[in-house]
Amino acid sequence: MIDARGHLCPVPSLRLRRAMEGQAAGVRLTLLATDPMARIDVPYLMADLGGSVCQIEEQDGVLRITVETGGAPTG
Repeated sequence: MIDARGHLCPVPSLRLRRAMEGQAAGVRLTLLATDPMARIDVPYLMADLGGSVCQIEEQDGVLRITVETGGAPTG
């Protein structure tokens, strides 16, 4: 679980990207974020990295975004 609550863009996406480094394809990770832009930024990040967004839930102002890696991201 990657906790980026209380941080604004681009921190949630950067933390997710860092957590994905070196992960095999098919690994699921969950990001917690309070910045509403994460709902937009994370799908773009996953498209760039060849992964996918599995689920986006929001409860009490906290986004819970579950993603699946598409392989080991570079850079």
